[in-house]
Amino acid sequence: MVDFEFKDSYNIDDLIEIVKLLRSPEGCPWDIKQTHDSIRIDFIEEVYEAVEAIDNSDAELLREELGDVLLQVVFHTQIEREKGRFNFADVCNDICKKMIIRHPHVFGELTVSNMGELLNNWESIKQQTKGQTTYTETLESVAVSLPALMRAQKVGKRAAKSGMDFSSADAAIENIHSELNELSAAADSESKEHLADEMGDILFSCVNAARKMGLNAEECLTAATEKFIRRFSAVEKITKLSGKKMNDYQPEELDKIWNEVKRNNS
Repeated sequence: MVDFEFKDSYNIDDLIEIVKLLRSPEGCPWDIKQTHDSIRIDFIEEVYEAVEAIDNSDAELLREELGDVLLQVVFHTQIEREKGRFNFADVCNDICKKMIIRHPHVFGELTVSNMGELLNNWESIKQQTKGQTTYTETLESVAVSLPALMRAQKVGKRAAKSGMDFSSADAAIENIHSELNELSAAADSESKEHLADEMGDILFSCVNAARKMGLNAEECLTAATEKFIRRFSAVEKITKLSGKKMNDYQPEELDKIWNEVKRNNS
């Protein structure tokens, strides 16, 4: 057993020590063998679970999930601490300095008159501290690991700051029609690479249209997927009333039931 002091209440220092002990020679074999890469997906999953708790307004679950996210932060930091590159204090120091630098209207003498000016100043400081001198660099800095729709919307938003953007939501929607025509033309092609290219253009165009309408494309698709599952469930329940399975029906019959479900706003 490792040397550890049990308490009624623990704090961040205790969490750091617990992870350190788990990674020690006397610790847990599983924790010892983990690397940044091996627990990368765990980090992503924990963040999404915290987001789900937020979406469900579940404070108790959010408290738990935030703890799981914090564990991931401490775990990754411990791996770096063992390599002698940085520790948790360095992480805290860096984020504190970043927040102070990016809020000169709070910690400095700068005065901002509105939210637009505040956000523009934030972006300007962000570019300066990251050494970004071109608009292209701001686009390239958007993490490739983000969900595709989220990344596309962020890239489009940053590109718009250069002046390269659709004049209106209608113009963005018109672009979707144009890209659909190109996809239809490509459908006759046997090149999947060509089709994939055109399909990507349509998805990117839809994201731009969502952005111009003040919508979040990621949230829109999430809601649409949930709606599909809800309607699919309703269709399956109706088919079961006949004593048959869904795949016993012809596609046209299922479409008829689907349209009926839609009319009932299911």
